[in-house]
Parts: sequence; C-alpha cells; structure tokens
Amino acid sequence: MSHRRPLDPAFPIEHQLGLEAAPLVLVNVFTLDRADERTLLQAWQNDANFMKRQPGFISTQLHRAIGQSPTYLNYAVWESTADFRAAFTHPEFIAKLSAYPSSAMAMPHLFQKVGVPGICVA
Repeated sequence: MSHRRPLDPAFPIEHQLGLEAAPLVLVNVFTLDRADERTLLQAWQNDANFMKRQPGFISTQLHRAIGQSPTYLNYAVWESTADFRAAFTHPEFIAKLSAYPSSAMAMPHLFQKVGVPGICVA
C-alpha cells in the first residue's frame, strides 16, 4: 500500500476536500523505488479506469520524471470538489490503494486555474 504525505503540511488534502471549488485539478506526485515502477503503473491504471467512470471526471494524464528518477506526476481535472471528494472517498477506490507498492509515497493536492492578464485564463 502506498503512503500519503501532504504536499503542503499546513493544508493537507483532507482539509481541501471540505472546500467547494469548480473546476479543479488534482496534482499527485509519487515517489517510489525503481523496482516498483511496473506495480505503480498497473495500480494507477486501475485507479484511472475507476475514476473515468465517476461523475464529474474530465481527464487525467500521468507523467514520469526524465532521467533515472522514479518520480511520477498525475494531473487530473474534475468538474468540482464535490465530484472529486465522492470518488476519492468511495469504498471501491479506497480498497484499490492496497495495490500500490509499499515504497510509493503519494503527495496529492488540489488546485484551481489562475488567470494572469496577457498570459493565461482562469
């Protein structure tokens, strides 16, 4: 089973789940032992297939760090915090966490787009 640590210890995902935001982005950084990469990829694929079937899911993309670093970043877009919270706390999803390798450390955090004039839109 993977372990979880907050990206921002002052405001972990458990606190973020209590806020209402729409739309939102989940960024989840995984670190793990290189020997466990295949197991992580299979567990993530199973989770992604579950999430794709949940109301409010928009998209997801997994990224791997370049070079020899076994670090991954998952970027998932959701219609709302309420939709993500329902999926993230669903008993079927929680049961799937045991498939992650014991060396995996997950650091999930929720974000919203920010508009910067002349650069990007919110």
